[in-house]
Amino acid sequence: MEKHEEIQYCFQDGNSSCRKALQSTSIYITLYIFFSLISAVTVFLNILVIISISHFKQLHTPTNLLILSLAVSDLLVGLIVIPVMTVAIMESCWGFGEYFCEFNIYIDFLCASLSLGNLVLISIDRYVAVCDPLLYHSKITTTRMMCCISITWCCCIIYDAGIIKNFVNVQVPSRCLKECFIVEGITWVNIIDLLITMVVPCSIIITLYLKIFVVARSQARKVFSKEAVSVSGVKTVQASKSERKAAKTLSIVVVNYFICWIPSLFVFSFFSILLENVLSYFISFLPLVNSLINPIIYAFFYPWFKVTTKRILNLK
Repeated sequence: MEKHEEIQYCFQDGNSSCRKALQSTSIYITLYIFFSLISAVTVFLNILVIISISHFKQLHTPTNLLILSLAVSDLLVGLIVIPVMTVAIMESCWGFGEYFCEFNIYIDFLCASLSLGNLVLISIDRYVAVCDPLLYHSKITTTRMMCCISITWCCCIIYDAGIIKNFVNVQVPSRCLKECFIVEGITWVNIIDLLITMVVPCSIIITLYLKIFVVARSQARKVFSKEAVSVSGVKTVQASKSERKAAKTLSIVVVNYFICWIPSLFVFSFFSILLENVLSYFISFLPLVNSLINPIIYAFFYPWFKVTTKRILNLK
């Protein structure tokens, strides 16, 4: 009888509602502080990247515009997705309704699509820069890159909205947090969506970066030969070194994306039944860490980010 009296429900309608999960107060507060810090740091670092590139005209290059676009999508993760995911992990009661549940899933889909779309553009940019450096500045201009980024954002926004609206069944039948989920099996729509949003973009990225590293390796050998310096000149050699360094840095960003996002997308697409255990919460939170790591990668490998960050923080 005592155990029965201790049971608390999220809402007053008893059996049609969820039971409240009882947690230790210290663990509850500690986890909320931890997730809040991750959200705050993610927002802060990505705002630094956005201000740095948008404010300083010297940084208005095609490659940096792609980094800016990626930082904006990472900012959305820090502002919206991480706080909602924190509630999803910590609370057993879903009090935001079906529409907000649908909006949360849409933003999650959108951030994944935008990140992968930006990485495809980054891989194309680096491929031209490393494999065809003499024609890079004529082929890849700031205006063209802005158009490509705008088209990518529009396509992702429209495509994900169409998928959520027409093919995804979001339900919150018993007003429980665990009931804020997508009801779907492995259908032809699911398979086509997986091909469009993950398999094809990842294949393009991997193929282009394999070609980049093959060309970069051959260029590195030529740099050490006397013929390369005499024929191409010192400036060309230095430029090729700079492009290869940028390619290596951005390849780390790509690998970071794969490590963080692929497990979540794979589990979500084929093993959604696992979304009720603790491991699935870790896997679902892992992609969000990607948005925190990206600015840290820029801080370690891009000197301009260190300089602009100091100027911004010193209000100069």
